[in-house]
Amino acid sequence: MLMIARSLLYAPANRPDLFGKFPRLDADLFVLDLEDGTPPAERPRAREDLPGSVVAARGDHAGRLFVRVNPADSADFDEDVRAAKAATPDGLVVAKVEQADDIARLQTDLPVIAGIESIKGVVNAMEIAAAEGVAAVYFGAEDFATEMGARRTAEGFEVLYARSRVVLAAKAARVLALDQVVLDFRDDARFLQDAGTGRGLGYDGKMCIHPRQVDLSNTAFAPTDAEIDYARRLLAAYEAAEARGQATIDFEGRMVDGPLVKASQAVLRAAEMSGGDSRHAD
Repeated sequence: MLMIARSLLYAPANRPDLFGKFPRLDADLFVLDLEDGTPPAERPRAREDLPGSVVAARGDHAGRLFVRVNPADSADFDEDVRAAKAATPDGLVVAKVEQADDIARLQTDLPVIAGIESIKGVVNAMEIAAAEGVAAVYFGAEDFATEMGARRTAEGFEVLYARSRVVLAAKAARVLALDQVVLDFRDDARFLQDAGTGRGLGYDGKMCIHPRQVDLSNTAFAPTDAEIDYARRLLAAYEAAEARGQATIDFEGRMVDGPLVKASQAVLRAAEMSGGDSRHAD
């Protein structure tokens, strides 16, 4: 079971010059990509080399190296899955999942990250997230927007419904949710703004297409120092009130009851899983 996924970094499975950098990076999850990142003509060789690529890419990151396979309805799917299983990664990522049966076709005990990035996938997001073996889902905005015929904007309102539906499905199924990519990897401000929106929607982390995005994502999805401090103060005050027989308290001008207590507990769990790291409030 995946416990933390603030950042997921992709590299094409045919590019050892790129995935060879994985052991030096601090992403929570790493993915060798046999799908869009690897040209069709290069996929047979990438599959053949996959056992060695998994070893080189994993380094000391035990439990964190995944392989992404092509969609279940593609010509590459069966060969991708066979090669990925033989290479013994820590999990599989499936692109463009449209129904729960796509997950069942993997026939694996490895944890699965299901990509929801089509109209049908978004419609079936609940059953996909709840499928046996799924540990996380991700929202692929670019493919979804293309299929919709939507015009992409910086604000992203054209994909907001789908983006929200995917994270809702993940929370209902109690699996992790990974947010859409930011294609302009040189624009740190844009990445942080988009990550902030994703975190506000409830996403647990973000997909990254460049190493420079990893630290940004880890920062965006970690609690701030101020959030951690507030959560500790709130819980201390609430525990003291409970000892007096109170279930609702006035804390620093806010009425606090069960839901806010759970939110504060979640902040401290997130801080602990992040290794105690936090980001400073602006």
